[in-house]
Amino acid sequence: MKPLLFAAALFYVLPGAANELQSAVAELNLALEQRLQQSAFELKSLNLEIDYISRQLVVETNNQTIIQYLKANELLRLKKKRLLADLQFDISKIRYLKGVQIIRLLYEKVLSLDHHFASVRTLGEIHKISNPTQYAEYQKLRDYISSKRDKKNNVDLSSVLATNPLVSLVNTFTNMLSSNLNKEEKEKELANIECILDFTLRMQNDLNTIYFETAFLTTSNARIKEEIEVLFKDYTKPVNYNETLEKCRANDDWDTLTQKMEEYLSKMKSTQGSAQYKMQVNIEFPVDRLLQFINQYNVFIDQGGKFYEKFRIILNSYENAQRCETKLPSEFQKMRADIDVAINKFNVAYKPVEINGSKMKEILYGLNEFE
Repeated sequence: MKPLLFAAALFYVLPGAANELQSAVAELNLALEQRLQQSAFELKSLNLEIDYISRQLVVETNNQTIIQYLKANELLRLKKKRLLADLQFDISKIRYLKGVQIIRLLYEKVLSLDHHFASVRTLGEIHKISNPTQYAEYQKLRDYISSKRDKKNNVDLSSVLATNPLVSLVNTFTNMLSSNLNKEEKEKELANIECILDFTLRMQNDLNTIYFETAFLTTSNARIKEEIEVLFKDYTKPVNYNETLEKCRANDDWDTLTQKMEEYLSKMKSTQGSAQYKMQVNIEFPVDRLLQFINQYNVFIDQGGKFYEKFRIILNSYENAQRCETKLPSEFQKMRADIDVAINKFNVAYKPVEINGSKMKEILYGLNEFE
């Protein structure tokens, strides 16, 4: 029974895997379970017969009967060997198909991530809410002070410097101090933009950090997408399927891939010796690479979730958020809401597989409690 359980441990879905993945491969698990139960019964029967003959050979004295027992024993052992070989063939088939299912699921997740990062705010949008010169209230103040200033002693900024927040603020306040506005008028005008100035000056660096770290995640996701496409190419190469993952998905060509796999396994079953072993390795190796990719994907998703948790802390750290709530840009509130949604997606929607530690060993090497 041990070889049977050893083989089974190679591809069973982990108990901790997400429901979506379990649903996708439930049919394959059922087929495997039925196959294992049938094989277990047959093996048990064969072992009982072999044990019986072995006991009889110990006590039997008739040479003719001994020869018959030996022949029967050899036939039973050959039958057991063929049964285990057929079981390994079925295991390779189901394990390979399960791998295809997982690649399909992960590719959909990667495409969802691609769409997610394509919709994040651009650097220009971040600058728009983190630069006071982009706010209508600030522009209105500048224009108002300009009309009240002493034009002989003031300097107009160039179009480039006018959009620089630090230079613009210094220029605006300098002009205000030298203007003919009285104290009450100056305080009133400052009160109109105090929340804008406070928010942009405090949050500018933080908002830029969010942008650049999101850009890093976007680049990492692009690499993940490239790697799963290369993985699919390597995964399907042994069975002589030549379409890319993108084309296979677009054309819904999964049945053709399954047919190619059936042809390969049928050829492998009829091959003998080292040639058969080589074919077995060729189809098993990509499955092991898939398991490595799953681990890599989960690391990326975990990293992305932690980044967005950090973004939430950054945005929630603005200490005057409650006092300036009505003055803050709507884009800031939407950004906070979007980050909450992103955290949920990284923790649930983008995370269909969890493999780590001993569970990875169980799938890769068949190390489990049945050994």
